[in-house]
Amino acid sequence: MLRVSRRTFLKSISASGVGLAIFSRMPELMAYPLGLPLGIQLYSVRDFLPKHYDGTLRQLNAIGYREVEAAGFFGRSASQVRESMNRAGLRCVSAHYSLKDLLPKVDETIEYAKNLGLDYIVCASPWFKDPASVKDAGSRAAREHMTLEDWRWNADQFNRIGERVHAAGMCFGYHNHTPEFGSENGVVFYDELLRLTDPAKVTMELDCGWCTVAGKNPAEYLSEHPSRFSMLHVKDFKLTAGVTPENAPPSSELGRGTIDYRPIFQAAKKAQIKHAFVEQEEFDMPAMQALKIDAEYMQKFKA
Repeated sequence: MLRVSRRTFLKSISASGVGLAIFSRMPELMAYPLGLPLGIQLYSVRDFLPKHYDGTLRQLNAIGYREVEAAGFFGRSASQVRESMNRAGLRCVSAHYSLKDLLPKVDETIEYAKNLGLDYIVCASPWFKDPASVKDAGSRAAREHMTLEDWRWNADQFNRIGERVHAAGMCFGYHNHTPEFGSENGVVFYDELLRLTDPAKVTMELDCGWCTVAGKNPAEYLSEHPSRFSMLHVKDFKLTAGVTPENAPPSSELGRGTIDYRPIFQAAKKAQIKHAFVEQEEFDMPAMQALKIDAEYMQKFKA
């Protein structure tokens, strides 16, 4: 896809009658440092959407967000969600599903996604090759102890699902947490996912926050595999000594935690990132206040 620089874009719009108006709204249109519409993962407002769906979406638009990634639709039909997004001035480009929920409903999920107008269907939680043999298979603790065989089985499922999603005109992706960065016999699970998944069928959504918590460097992954990643999750944590994937650190507003996003964004600018979603999972202030701080961080940051 042709990339147009900000300078070229500004020169072209200034020649039109609407140039000045568009220029005045540039912070709304583009979220720096990546030059992409400002996105948010709706898991950040999961407590509000079931009660005030349309009102919550309008609030997100009011503080600067333009794209969203869903994490559940709360019983709403695709047409209802699409109408709500349109009224709020938002575009829903992606949605998260667990592999456990996705496997028995691939065709149904694809149909819903097409009706909604999604570009991406993303698996955000892996599953076990033999869940009956695992105690509390659905728990986070269990996922921290998945085996290399489990991850290889997941890679195969991703390729199979990705082929069907691609045939329907969309992209299939995988989103990480921390278990992916464990290892067995020297093999890092996430590296094995990158090796075994077909780039034509499976793209990656790199959660920079969880990758960092797991002790890995998001910038290195983006630099070493620039064509494999199309989306980012941007979140911050207050990392301290003794933090482990099992003992997660507290969430923080962007710029108020300890993750240095400058090298991450610099690497992302050289990759093929199409969307970047802010996500904050916990709050110690009103959620919309925190998400506004996150939005302003993204709008003002220049890498």
